[in-house]
Amino acid sequence: MNLQGRDDNSFPRRAAPGRAGNTPATPGPSSPPSCCNVAPSLDPSVYAALDLGTNNCRLLIARPTRRGFYVIDAFSRIVRLGEGVSTTGLLSEAAMGRALDALKVCKTKITRQRVANSKLVATEACRVASNGPNFIARVREELGLEVEILSREEEAKLAVSGCASLIDVDCDYALVFDIGGGSSELIWLDLSRRQGYWRRSLADRLDAHTCIAAWTSLPVGVVSLAEQFGGRNVSQESFEAMVNHVTRLLEPFEAAHRIGQTIAHSRVHLLGTSGTVTTVAGILLGLPRYDRNRVDGCWLATPDVRAVTYSLLGRSYEQRVAEPCIGRERADLVLAGCAILEALLRIWPAQRLRVADRGLREGILATLMAADGHFHDRSGRRGWRG
Repeated sequence: MNLQGRDDNSFPRRAAPGRAGNTPATPGPSSPPSCCNVAPSLDPSVYAALDLGTNNCRLLIARPTRRGFYVIDAFSRIVRLGEGVSTTGLLSEAAMGRALDALKVCKTKITRQRVANSKLVATEACRVASNGPNFIARVREELGLEVEILSREEEAKLAVSGCASLIDVDCDYALVFDIGGGSSELIWLDLSRRQGYWRRSLADRLDAHTCIAAWTSLPVGVVSLAEQFGGRNVSQESFEAMVNHVTRLLEPFEAAHRIGQTIAHSRVHLLGTSGTVTTVAGILLGLPRYDRNRVDGCWLATPDVRAVTYSLLGRSYEQRVAEPCIGRERADLVLAGCAILEALLRIWPAQRLRVADRGLREGILATLMAADGHFHDRSGRRGWRG
């Protein structure tokens, strides 16, 4: 097994006070927040980012620091907003109710932390459901939260910004991927395009945009794939069917950009930001419970990743539930995620995979803070603005 600990702490975190969920937080300047009606005494140093995805509702609230930002509050809850969307084309009442309950918690945290600037986004489930815009309007009316439906391109760019500090700059290329609930984003980075040396600051991370050589968004994620092929009882045959389905979706991107050929002749690594890769890392590390500080930034050898996949394939649903890094809420989705990951590794057999427990929300925070000038000095050069 090839495992190395993380070597970057540009997103320092502490236990969030009064934590109602399991994870991260959000952004803000001095103008009134666009997200909700809060008390007038807003704190211009507090920012928030919210990601309402197909499977999860996640919030990060943070303050800028010299190297990045410091998370002061966070929230994460599995809401399965996209449950059934792949078959009905609609967000169900039950799913919208779960999402609204989670968003109420997020609003309370945003208000309590006096967030002055934020960006709240919804992704694939709201993009594809015919009643997605209606649900966003309902969130605005009932909770006073302004949530925007993010485009696939913007989602890909923000995901890169959020995890770019984990890119190995000694490589020639990197393939960043985000396996979501309803879609999966792939971003191919040509690192020869980077502008100067990347330090580990927020502003440097934003330069990762200049390295994007190609990107695509696949209309498949762990929820939609599990609904199509089954997630509880997965046989070898049904797993291969999932892998083949995803492979067919990946082939046009490979044909257009010949990434496999580049991997064979250049220094390339994969960078995965998703629950699938963090779960695999947690299992490889033998964690008795998930620990972000152990997982975020660790390196995995791809043969070890595949070994975990086939170990999980040999387990029953209840055995997957018993795995501390999976649990009951993810046990019916984890093999669908592994099938997407397996398809990626078959087409692009890079030897190393780095794990990022960061992505879209961190990219939002970086963008908001940089736009407020926190990382530019008076001469216009990038740097910390105290």
